[in-house]
This record gives sequence, C-alpha cells and structure tokens, in this order.
Amino acid sequence: MRAGFPEFRLGTVLATSFTGTLSERHGNAVERIPTPQRLLDWLSVSGLAVESCTSAQLELARELREAIHAAATAAATEAPLPSAAVHVINSRSAAGQAAAVLTPEGKRRWQLTCVEDALGVIAEDAISIIAGERDGRLALCASPTCQAAFFDTSQSRTRRWCDMNTCGNRQKKARFIANHRTRAAG
Repeated sequence: MRAGFPEFRLGTVLATSFTGTLSERHGNAVERIPTPQRLLDWLSVSGLAVESCTSAQLELARELREAIHAAATAAATEAPLPSAAVHVINSRSAAGQAAAVLTPEGKRRWQLTCVEDALGVIAEDAISIIAGERDGRLALCASPTCQAAFFDTSQSRTRRWCDMNTCGNRQKKARFIANHRTRAAG
C-alpha cells in the first residue's frame, strides 16, 4: 500500500473488484483511486499494468466504475439496466484495444498500451457477468453501509457479504456486541 492511501479490496472477479475501488457507498465513502497514480497501482495489481495515466483517464475510469456498479446493482435486483450505464460500459469495451497473449508458462496476460485498453478489459468482464455468461450470480452486500455488487461463485450461491474479512466481520461483530449488551441488560 502506498502511504496515506487505503488498501485495495481485491476479489476474484475483475469488474466487481473494480467497483470496490469506491467502498462504503452508503456510509463514509472510501475512494481507493483518488489519483492517476493510484489507478495505475490498482491496474498493476489486477494484471492490467500500463505506463501512465492522466486525470482525464482517471475520470473515464471512475465513470466506468460507476456504470458497472449501477448495471450490476440493477442486475442483482432484477431491475432494468440503466441505459446510461449500458452505454458507458459498451463504449469503454469498444474503445479498448487490448490483446490477450499466452505466456510461456501457459498463463493469460494482457497486452495493453494505455488506460483505455485496460478499461476495455474491465468493461468486457462486466459484460460477461451482467449478461449471465459466467457461472455465478450477482448479489449485493448485506452491509447497510456498503451494498456493493459482487459476483457470488460459492457452491450454494448464498453469500451475503462482498468481503467476509471486512463487511462480514463488521456485521457479525456488531451483532455479537448487540446480543452481549442485551444479555447484560436483561
């Protein structure tokens, strides 16, 4: 972590991990990509490293993040997808010129030249999960201050938290304290 910035909350699904760069949306929001350099850091740890990022590209990234969040939230609640969000996702997907390459180790790596290429990869990932092309389901975090969209690939598809180590533990701790106080008062 770079000094002074909150840790990234990385999941296994690129698009929903990207929406997690703004967390606690219904509480004290935490912006995890406040600067172009911080976006570069996130892209790098997500396997989408590029050389540089401008303030304008950071704004494109944030616009895509919010569009994915809006569309994923709608899909998770079985509401109509917001047309503005669909337009942004499709535009970023079409603008990207990323190429998947196979490494000698048999792994996929992205060949990227700019932030727009990385955003195209993220938009494509969002399209695949929102369109239902992957095994899993979109859900919303049960934390009232978070409500982040996440992609549940658990066997039962009943996961409640975007991240058990943050939202899940926080909610369980609050419930434990409330139960303890009730017993102590009773």
